Amino acid sequence: MADTSLKKWYVVRAVSGQENKVKSYIETEITRLHLEDYISQVLVPTEKVVQVREGKKISKERVYFPGYVMVEANLTGEIPHIIKSITGVIGFLGETKGGDAVPLRLSEVNRMLGKVDELAVTIDTQNIPFTIGEVVKVIDGPFNGFNGSIEKINEEKRKLEVMVKIFGRKTPLELGFLQVEKV
Repeated sequence: MADTSLKKWYVVRAVSGQENKVKSYIETEITRLHLEDYISQVLVPTEKVVQVREGKKISKERVYFPGYVMVEANLTGEIPHIIKSITGVIGFLGETKGGDAVPLRLSEVNRMLGKVDELAVTIDTQNIPFTIGEVVKVIDGPFNGFNGSIEKINEEKRKLEVMVKIFGRKTPLELGFLQVEKV
């Protein structure tokens, strides 16, 4: 039995403009082939862009790295082949012709995932609007749309530790107060 716990982040090159489609195709294949042990997360890093049109502010999600989808996986056996055969996938980043995919360094992963924190907007510091155990919905960043329960509250940093279920596994996320809303 292969050790499925050794997962690294890889960047999948996708047809530009189809990043979210590719993400959902990969997730569908994971479920269909029961590969949850090998591939734990598929992310399309996005940023919030506020545009002013005809005097109205319009907030829009924009793909932060066009043409790239991040995958946390253990690329053993058929896994790379399965991912590469998905519609819209060009291949892995850092891949030499016919060679293996090159995983991202931890510093790169943190920088990509940390973009979300950098893009957080400053908020007033009077009250803490959350309580431990409260269920919240993530409204910003790569985990947009996921629900989770608050495990810890860091008042100085104005951060929450939210336990979110991703592909059936509980994963702790550190999120800013503006990245979640009450359910």
